[in-house]
Amino acid sequence: MRIGVPAEVKDHEYRVGVTPDGVALLVSAGHGVRVQAGAGTAIGFTDEGYRARGADIVGSATEAYDADLIVKVKEPQRQELPLIRAGSTLFCYLHLAADPELATALLASGATCIAYETVTAQGELPLLVPMSQVAGRLSIQVGAAALTLANGGRGVLLSGVPGVPPARVVIVGGGTVGANAARMAVGVGADVTLLDNSPPRLRHLEDVFGARLKTLHATPHAIADSVRNADLVVGAVLLPAKRAPRLLSREIMRAMAAGAALVDVSIDQGGIADTSRPTTHSEPMYVEEGVVHYCVTNMPAATARTSTLALTEVTLPYVEALASKGLATAFREDPGLRDGLNLHGGSVTCRPLADDLGFAWTAPDDVGF
Repeated sequence: MRIGVPAEVKDHEYRVGVTPDGVALLVSAGHGVRVQAGAGTAIGFTDEGYRARGADIVGSATEAYDADLIVKVKEPQRQELPLIRAGSTLFCYLHLAADPELATALLASGATCIAYETVTAQGELPLLVPMSQVAGRLSIQVGAAALTLANGGRGVLLSGVPGVPPARVVIVGGGTVGANAARMAVGVGADVTLLDNSPPRLRHLEDVFGARLKTLHATPHAIADSVRNADLVVGAVLLPAKRAPRLLSREIMRAMAAGAALVDVSIDQGGIADTSRPTTHSEPMYVEEGVVHYCVTNMPAATARTSTLALTEVTLPYVEALASKGLATAFREDPGLRDGLNLHGGSVTCRPLADDLGFAWTAPDDVGF
């Protein structure tokens, strides 16, 4: 199979869909791999390194997209859409529930689109986990920066110092992002409260963190009360393939202390606050209702080398399966991979996505999978 690895073009996106070692594995399995020149240069994966492992280095995105299977990291940007054609398969993060315009454009292309974030395995989302770990840990780092006066924050140090209390950190959501945010916040000595609507999850997190972490059931009142009194809030809610629920009204945000901060990791799926809107690494923060917002949609790109290594470790076996077995066989042998199928031939094949966007849903079986 012909596999294309284009360079990412999203703002400050330096991750790459396949590493040089991944190329070597795919080439040894008999596949041809085209890597766009410079795709991994920023994180130390040189064109020479790719070429030495059997990749063809191509000079343009057009050539990289001229493949049966296109492997990348982030959703296609507007300038990439004309390069996506019917008959090709796109394998990357898509987050289409938050971007109906992109969903419509990809439907019109007729391509097969498999989303990393909806592939399942044993009830988990294996291709989302590593980036959720990165984003959760980064959320506390960038939250600490957002609280500085230079960025419009209230000048609070997360750890406090002897005689001065630590900052109050509230994490809304106890999944992978929330747990990793809690790990970092607890580690620096912040006063940390985590809210989730799953009692078993709260019990697990209490077992892990003990008295260092306060836990609350995520009722509307508990969320509002906790957030109003927080210095830093981390939005860490995920409903697979669906838009994130809006849990923080403008009224709640307005009631927060001036210079408090929100890091909305859920922004890929639309964000949890009425005041959240996507930002970039070039302009990551803005102030609204007196609160510093950090809503970067590709947070893990800030640590792109670590993120690429963590991501490709879990995606490569799926890439190999798709390339070596073909879609129909790979889907039949791995129903969890088939769960990643969002679009095919102009049809929406992911039911939660179709419900959220108000589009017609077509079962994967009805399109041949």
